[in-house]
Amino acid sequence: MELFWFIPTYGDGRYIGTDKGARITTTSYYKQVAMAAEDLGYSGVLLPTGRSCEDSWVMASMLASATRRLKFLVAVRPGLMTPTLAARMCSSFDRHSAGRLLINVVAGGDPAELEAEGLFLSHDERYALTEEFLHIWQRLLHQEEVTFEGQYLKVKKAHNFYPVQQLPHPPVFFGGSSPAAMEVAGQYADVFLTWGEPPEQVKEKLAAMRAAAAARGRTLRFGIRLHIIVRETAEEAWQAASNLIRHLDDETIAKAQQIYARMDSHGQQRMTALHGGKRSELEISPNLWAGIGLVRGGAGTALVGDPATVAKRLEEYRQLGIETFILSGYPHLEEAYRVAELLFPLLPLSVKQEQSSASQGEIVAYHYKPI
Repeated sequence: MELFWFIPTYGDGRYIGTDKGARITTTSYYKQVAMAAEDLGYSGVLLPTGRSCEDSWVMASMLASATRRLKFLVAVRPGLMTPTLAARMCSSFDRHSAGRLLINVVAGGDPAELEAEGLFLSHDERYALTEEFLHIWQRLLHQEEVTFEGQYLKVKKAHNFYPVQQLPHPPVFFGGSSPAAMEVAGQYADVFLTWGEPPEQVKEKLAAMRAAAAARGRTLRFGIRLHIIVRETAEEAWQAASNLIRHLDDETIAKAQQIYARMDSHGQQRMTALHGGKRSELEISPNLWAGIGLVRGGAGTALVGDPATVAKRLEEYRQLGIETFILSGYPHLEEAYRVAELLFPLLPLSVKQEQSSASQGEIVAYHYKPI
């Protein structure tokens, strides 16, 4: 298993859907989260993208200088940036971070937000544009001169002068549940991402993606995006889940669900269908809780339970073929520690905790190391 954490650049706190217990999110705080993730042994961090977030490239650049090993999963946005600009950004970041860049391809799922940004394309058109974008972007990073004229994009004698450190290009992560998304992912993704759906749904999606890649003579790796609520006992964990939404009122839920209803993202539609905007039955699969998705777009499910149970559920996803687990919890600084302390010892990690050899509890009576 490879475990990533999350940088909450659109806000953080002890509760969701309220400003009660909200965290002051500054560069200093984001650095604390990133440095904790590195010290604890997470392989990398995901930075979210969209108009509700701090810019992911700017923030990742700031955080890279505060870390040594941590990788940064940062979004390229076809239609909102050109492939030539994206190639230059990738080259600069990858070289100056010593090869710590990972690329998250995001075609967008909210037509209203995209129109506000100046992009007026239908769902499938965005993925057609994404395919042209990645064709140009990839060739540029391979140090080719590119002349291309497609339906959406056109470049003439484009060249990327500065090479990336990771050859032939930084790994490409790609999520999408629609046939159009899977078509493009089958050709260009290195790691296909899914949100935290029940295992049977994930199994079905991964099978479809394996077939899409095989049709192009390719193979893929797989990742999943999940929240984690783990405590020493199951009772404490479920109480923590309940506390997370304790200040969430029905009006706030209704407003959020109206926004999700307008989205053309198949993944968001699948997430919303798991709970239907209702509080009544939020455990949608053993220990898989959809309460976060009542007001949070994108990844809306959390694994809830004691360490042994949560580790077992993660192993079930691993058996399906998931290798990379992008995790998060509220607040993100404290939960990064809690997940590492309670879960890491039970998981077959690809990166061992750097902190483990140096960690110790408080000296007993000023004389004895704790056992």
